[in-house]
Amino acid sequence: VQLVESGGGLVQPGGSLRLSCAASGFTLNHYRVGWFRQSPGTERNGVSSISDSGDTALYANSVKGRFTISRDNAKNTVYLQMNSLKPEDTAVYYCAVVDRLAVTTMTTIGSWGPGTQVTVSS
Repeated sequence: VQLVESGGGLVQPGGSLRLSCAASGFTLNHYRVGWFRQSPGTERNGVSSISDSGDTALYANSVKGRFTISRDNAKNTVYLQMNSLKPEDTAVYYCAVVDRLAVTTMTTIGSWGPGTQVTVSS
């Protein structure tokens, strides 16, 4: 089970980006999905998660109020809308099918995709 991320790029502080997470070869609708990020020299950490129905979304404290996770099951895609970006949001972002919604303890039950680089810099 692997997902592919896209939508990263270079943005100035205060800017916005929308990341996409697409599944191929299987239906994403039945799965919880989480977004993670990893900066050089740090561990990969959970950022946000969403239930299979989309009714429940959780966020790390560091992004709460700035990031919004959503899903379009008709398009087999999960999104992460990132607003008011800060330099400390710079990281490679990954999405994955996860075993739980708790952002601090969720882990992937599939394999990691290539990730998408987000760089916040002036």
